[in-house]
Amino acid sequence: MNKTISKVYIAADHRGVGVKLYLIEMLNAVGYNVVNLGTDDVNTPVDFPDVAKTLADAMLGDEKARGILICGTGAGMQIAANRYRHIRASRCERPDQAREDRYHDDINVLALAADDIDIEVSFLVTRAFLESPFDAAERRIRRIKKIS
Repeated sequence: MNKTISKVYIAADHRGVGVKLYLIEMLNAVGYNVVNLGTDDVNTPVDFPDVAKTLADAMLGDEKARGILICGTGAGMQIAANRYRHIRASRCERPDQAREDRYHDDINVLALAADDIDIEVSFLVTRAFLESPFDAAERRIRRIKKIS
């Protein structure tokens, strides 16, 4: 567990509820402070931009927080989340992608595709995202500042 993370905010649209609930259980079991921002009802459609905004608003001002967004494809959540200047979201399907995106780009939000990812793999990707460091080289910090 990465003890430098203050909170892990997690949210999903109706298509991502199953993966979200699984990840909450698994992350709580390893000791993360998980904040469930909804939705919990697979039968009530919600719009991914609204879900991404809720998570972005929750993370505002907490640089030690991380976020996880889940929808059917992951793409909608990634696009919607990246509208917010303090969010750096990436859609990852494999643990190595999550490690690389953390290392190179200091992503603070992971987008997952509920329709495409095996539920056990979703936890492996999430652990890689939460436990991987950022390489705070001057060039990487400079690049992030240009989009923040």
